[in-house]
Amino acid sequence: MKSAISKQELLDNMHAVVREFVDAVRRFPEEEWSQGRYEEGWTAKDILAHVASIEWTYPRLLTLAEAPPKDREPEKEPRGVVDDYNHRQVDKRKGTPVDELLAEFQRNRAATMAAVAEADESLLEERVRSAGGTEGTAAEVLNFVAVIHVRQHLADLTGSAT
Repeated sequence: MKSAISKQELLDNMHAVVREFVDAVRRFPEEEWSQGRYEEGWTAKDILAHVASIEWTYPRLLTLAEAPPKDREPEKEPRGVVDDYNHRQVDKRKGTPVDELLAEFQRNRAATMAAVAEADESLLEERVRSAGGTEGTAAEVLNFVAVIHVRQHLADLTGSAT
């Protein structure tokens, strides 16, 4: 089954969302970083820490796509396990300045985009499942986690609808 998104569209989407996210973070009022913004009780800075911390996991989806089909879809982690992981990653970054969190996101996004750029189109057509349970072709799952998910958190951060 052909993916609904091409490699170039995925790269374009990833590039666009990183620009949007970086621009929003740079414009964000300093006094608002400690304000609650998210259902988990996270502050705006916690949302940034979450986005920065999980980005490193996205190239792993391409590693999954290279695996034999029986190994591509790990058991879906229960929601609590994913939430616990997310909270641990945010907690580890509690004292990290905003500019360092943004730099972490940008470094990790550059690695994600490099992995996608180097991937063969056929690899992006392989079916995978993320640890959070998102299923589809590698391109579709990457688009969800690295574009849609980041935009959802951008809306949490800015208070605007996606």
